[in-house]
Amino acid sequence: MTSTSGTFGTSGTATDLTEFIAGLPKAELHVHHVGSASPRIVAELAARHEGSTIVPADPDQLASFFDFRDFGHFIEVYVAVVDLIRDPEDLWALIYGVGTDLAAQNSRYTELTITPYTHLLNGFGDEQFCEIIEDARRRVEADHGTILRWCFDIPGEYGVASAERTLRLALDQRPDGLISFGLGGPEVGVSREQFAPYFAEARAAGLRSVPHAGETTGPETVWDAINFLGAERIGHGIASAQDPELLAYLAEHQIPLEVCPTSNICTKAVPTLADHPLPALVAAGVPVTINSDDPPMFSTTLNQEYAVAAHLLNLDPNGIADLARNAVHASFLDEPGKRTLLSEIDAYTSQWLSRPPALQASTE
Repeated sequence: MTSTSGTFGTSGTATDLTEFIAGLPKAELHVHHVGSASPRIVAELAARHEGSTIVPADPDQLASFFDFRDFGHFIEVYVAVVDLIRDPEDLWALIYGVGTDLAAQNSRYTELTITPYTHLLNGFGDEQFCEIIEDARRRVEADHGTILRWCFDIPGEYGVASAERTLRLALDQRPDGLISFGLGGPEVGVSREQFAPYFAEARAAGLRSVPHAGETTGPETVWDAINFLGAERIGHGIASAQDPELLAYLAEHQIPLEVCPTSNICTKAVPTLADHPLPALVAAGVPVTINSDDPPMFSTTLNQEYAVAAHLLNLDPNGIADLARNAVHASFLDEPGKRTLLSEIDAYTSQWLSRPPALQASTE
């Protein structure tokens, strides 16, 4: 990546950075379906289910509701929001709303993590669930041009029963948009090894392995994700910075990390942005992608995460564009799609850099 001595573009203003990122074509690889529900939608759902939920129906109160004490508290809040998705209209509206928000940020391609098991517990049938998410996915692409693909995610806190149920749904229904198999939820006390048979079967069926690891635990969890789950990408993986041998392995084998800086601060996985290991990961040659995780819950957006990364890594426009290219290369988009999106990034960056200085600073 290209860095500078603290400037950005020609005029070097924060406005330039924001404008460049806003227009940059992007791919996002780590963003959760329910965690992307806007405060407006969450408040509306809470009002519909008032009396049977702890989620406040007042949008102004959601900010304090989403003030997480630690990662365990975040999971409690997340599960409460999941419980608001009780009928087909709720599920469809959330997916379409997430797709609309992503399109507004110039995300051309998104691998959206969805956790079927919790929705099945809420009463959705297998075929019904897949029909709803597929219909919403197709509508997003038709209306906005943003491509959505699914990662079916095991909620680790529910154990192997959730793994079995998620795998059977994935392989029996096999919706067109499904490309990967993941593992989320708490890491502490949840062994990666217990899920090895399910990941092996998913991989044998052609699904890609993208478990969370090394977010709130140490580098050993990342090693377990690689050794037991055949991880092709790692969700978060920031604890890898603590293990030079692991850093070297990730760099040598080009296993990308899906880094979500603001999320790590909000869940207290990292104390402050100044402590974030993103620069150390990049310096070690580990492929990194920038993502938003659960953006409304963390009061962020994909564009804002790119701005945070640009600050941490001291990047110029070419360096920021490299982050976008990293996501495309690390994605499971087909090769023609990758070439198209990379060409869009190149064309946009070249056009931006060719602008006269006065135009680059026009929004100051």
